[in-house]
Amino acid sequence: MGILSIGKTDIGRVRKNNQDAIYLNHQVHLYLVADGMGGHSGGEIASSIAVESISKYFMSNVNKLAPEELLKNAIKFANQSIFQYSKNSPALRGMGTTACLLFFSGSNLYVANVGDSRAYLINRGYLYQLSKDHSLVQEKINLGIYTREEAAKDRQKNVLVRAVGHEERVEIDVFNYRVSRNDMFIICSDGLHGKVSDRDLLYLASKQIADPAVASKEQIEALALKLIEQANCNGGQDNISVIVSVAQ
Repeated sequence: MGILSIGKTDIGRVRKNNQDAIYLNHQVHLYLVADGMGGHSGGEIASSIAVESISKYFMSNVNKLAPEELLKNAIKFANQSIFQYSKNSPALRGMGTTACLLFFSGSNLYVANVGDSRAYLINRGYLYQLSKDHSLVQEKINLGIYTREEAAKDRQKNVLVRAVGHEERVEIDVFNYRVSRNDMFIICSDGLHGKVSDRDLLYLASKQIADPAVASKEQIEALALKLIEQANCNGGQDNISVIVSVAQ
């Protein structure tokens, strides 16, 4: 089984700089979206350090560690790198970033995430969220205080309870899934999923790629660009990043 992936990032319609960063390594099938936060360019720096640190640790240890441990350690390494950088630069104190990773290993998929960047699976006409949001509103949903519809209108919907590099230690979720031919995977920053509903995401993906097993690079790229276009049409207040992967 092969994995075909395309990634795109866009500044959006409002922000003056892009604090998102993406990483695609087709050799080992590692894909990452990081959405930085912090003033004085802190978000841009944090997401950049995350991509550099995670990829460096991963490639140095890919044949030495089990996938779950490998992903957790890679994110912990990035956390320490960002946290130390901010300690040495007072203007950047408190900067951090989300991190959502996909690692395909044979017929297994490992998803690791911190923050509210998301991983989705589209299979047989259904969309499933594979990651868990680490946000204040998600905690309220978990406690039954909010419905998802109510949470989407909350002014604190972008407040995170976990971020890479924000504190000295970080808690990381790792999930393991089986991959089937025809599966489509999307990882994205909240600049996309905050502006394009799950229903619209599924509709656009299914319309653009009817059969992931035979999708071309051009089709996958067109979907990534269409999702960004839709987020911008719906306001584009944030940076927008997306990586689309299909199992063939």
